Amino acid sequence: MDPDSRAPAPPPPSRRVDGAGSLVRSGRSTLVAIGNFDGVHAGHRAVLGAAVADARSRGLQPVVLTFHPHPAEVLGRGRQATLTALDRKVELLCRLDPALRVVVEPFTKQLAAMTPRAFAEELLVQALGAKIVVVGQNFRFGHDRAGDLTMLETLGRELGFEARAEPLAHDAAGPFSSSRIRELVAQGDVRRAEALLGRPHMISGEVVRGDGRGRTVGIPTANLGGVTEALPEHGVYSCLVDVVDETGPRKLGTGVANIGNRPTVAAGFSVEVYVHDFDGDLYGARLRVHLVDRIREERKFANLDALVRQIRTDIETARAQTSAREPDPAAGGAWH
Repeated sequence: MDPDSRAPAPPPPSRRVDGAGSLVRSGRSTLVAIGNFDGVHAGHRAVLGAAVADARSRGLQPVVLTFHPHPAEVLGRGRQATLTALDRKVELLCRLDPALRVVVEPFTKQLAAMTPRAFAEELLVQALGAKIVVVGQNFRFGHDRAGDLTMLETLGRELGFEARAEPLAHDAAGPFSSSRIRELVAQGDVRRAEALLGRPHMISGEVVRGDGRGRTVGIPTANLGGVTEALPEHGVYSCLVDVVDETGPRKLGTGVANIGNRPTVAAGFSVEVYVHDFDGDLYGARLRVHLVDRIREERKFANLDALVRQIRTDIETARAQTSAREPDPAAGGAWH
């Protein structure tokens, strides 16, 4: 199957602002929602949807304030795998409302050293013009994380803004959270992760040269390099595949992703994707792979023929698991 022949929608104008000092407010005060928003999951979207509606009712400019790199990385606490890379996170946030601006504030040691008062006065009031500040219930800010919601409310009364925390949506297992979704992904439970995200978990990377073994057995695969998103437990997954070019992402097809060490052929770790009914050249292309369901665990087979028979069974299982899937209308011609 060829990539979707319909012309993809043109990408929307960028609403990402690099650095709070670059925000153009045109005289308007703002409602600022602060958070990491990794995954932009269903809980995040509910909170931000309510915040945007509140901003509109009060004549304020809605703004998301997020930080990059993650504070833990800058402060030497290690890098944590993320559900969404920064560009993808900004893309998903911008889909929430055309009025929303996403400010990506560089997180530096200098920013980390700011007192809570300086953070509130210089960043929130002077740079962003905040009249309302929305945070998570466990929000901490300022040097040594000395500021909390109570301090933010006190500073707000002094500096002229209203501060409040919004509870996240929850289900019987607890609040929706990025850490909970990362745990589900790590377990390979991508179906439950999708229920919390509101879309399948996505991994992405550039197609690089592999050993070509798949093509020799009639099952050509694309090997992804440079994947930065959280990977699931090793195994085989049904998936939806987008290809990204200069116009943005667009639907390529459905398929099967194999993530693991390929024990039957002792070929080492890889992320390989087979796209149903597609035989084009993808080398150098960037793919987005949305994981729908886990088909099976990683397994060592007696020989290559047994592996190929199982892969053909996996392909049919993936077809069944993805046959009813429809692209998200908000994705502009891509799956999600």
